[in-house]
Amino acid sequence: MNGKKVCIIGSGLAGLASALRLVKRGYEVEIIEKNPCAGGRLNQLCVDDFKFDLGPSFFTMTYEFDELANDCNISLPFEYSTLDPIFSVNFLEDRKTFNLYNDREKLNNQFGKLESNFLSKLDRYLKYGSALFNDTIDIAVRQNFNSLSHYIQALSKINKRHIPVLFTSYQNHVNRYFSSPELRQILSLSAYFLGNTPHKTNGVYSLLSHTEFVDDGYHYVHGGMYKIIEGIIEELKKENVSITYNSEIVNVQRKDKIVTGVIDKKGHKYDADTFIVNIDPLVFRNKILHKKNYMDKILDRKQWSMGMLTIYMGIDFKLNIESIHNYFVGKENIKHEMNNFRYYNLPETPYYYVNIQSRYSDTAAPKGCEALMFVIPVPNLIYKQDWSDRDEIVSNIIKDFSNRIGLNLKNHIKTLKVMTPVDWQKKFNLYKGAALGLSHSMNQTGYLRPSNVDKEFKNLFYTGSSTQPGIGLPMAIISSRLTTERVIGSKIAPIYSK
Repeated sequence: MNGKKVCIIGSGLAGLASALRLVKRGYEVEIIEKNPCAGGRLNQLCVDDFKFDLGPSFFTMTYEFDELANDCNISLPFEYSTLDPIFSVNFLEDRKTFNLYNDREKLNNQFGKLESNFLSKLDRYLKYGSALFNDTIDIAVRQNFNSLSHYIQALSKINKRHIPVLFTSYQNHVNRYFSSPELRQILSLSAYFLGNTPHKTNGVYSLLSHTEFVDDGYHYVHGGMYKIIEGIIEELKKENVSITYNSEIVNVQRKDKIVTGVIDKKGHKYDADTFIVNIDPLVFRNKILHKKNYMDKILDRKQWSMGMLTIYMGIDFKLNIESIHNYFVGKENIKHEMNNFRYYNLPETPYYYVNIQSRYSDTAAPKGCEALMFVIPVPNLIYKQDWSDRDEIVSNIIKDFSNRIGLNLKNHIKTLKVMTPVDWQKKFNLYKGAALGLSHSMNQTGYLRPSNVDKEFKNLFYTGSSTQPGIGLPMAIISSRLTTERVIGSKIAPIYSK
């Protein structure tokens, strides 16, 4: 033991991974969690005999998780398999479903008639995406930046051929390679994982196609995504790391630019030498530190991710759908997403995502049943505060999905749970219900995202999606390494299995 005690506020993936890295380096670690269970948005929901992944339903970049295991000298504490197909996209107009594979011939069989010279165009698109990924991941993502000049100096090392993509949108970049409306829509869907629409997401993030089709694809966790959290917690238990649940931090004690303790709603004080915040750093500075530069009227002007309305549904039959991950789009989708999800007027053919969770977890549903999670991109609470129309929206989605599968779902629903942006805000302290925190606009990327080091308090650090490097489960793992480097005051040389 090196005499250093660390208190981590929040137990999302980045917080738990930071705890594991630090305890393995001899730090004493204590975790404080608002909710009755760990995981943050990487959580589970148990209703009746059904079990649902609450938020993330797949992950990419497995080597980042391997790096965490290697850094902590443990075996990866969960098992996973690669998705095949990666995902499917259903278009309402012709009831056509496209399955997306890593197999080029399977893709050509579906898209060759829609797009002339499809394979050569796909190869060009993915070749550039791979170059963009490989030229930027170590320089712009996997390192801390100490100043704006440091950041600019790092960016200057990136191949200049990538400059043009910085000045276009994700959608426009895809459109440069393909003419088929279906392909253009399908290959830009990943923008939603960053909390915004393809027309509002910078073209540089088209590198996500590399992680889908070239890198190591999409993966599901055996038994459900929450096994990631359960596995890390088991490793923390071996190191005697304590997690205090049902304890919401509401205040800090400070002295001479040092945080000396944090206090929960019950008045209990937690002391430590170092504090790591694993809730949205802007929310913490707003609600807990009460910093003037982080008041609501200022935060509202930042670019936040869209809201998310989620439906967790158990049905009494098995769906005849091949893919686990399914997107449903229609003729109103382009108009709908161009509104940037600032308005929601019950479009007749909305865009939504359906995950069939019982396909990768035997415990997700009773025999002969399915556990489904629907995700509908909606405005966050900056643009839509009144969710009294929740049931109407849900009914609209169920009706649309029923039409697509040719069966009225209403007669087969065994359990139903709905969460609106209001619920997401309340449960996870998400600013204005923005599902993924800050979006990835160019002025909120890299060093320009909120720092993982507090500017006022020397012993206060941040980790998670709204700090550096950003949104996604692999980014949470990278964030834990970057924050750990800040705490220990030195770089960690990552050991990748790949």
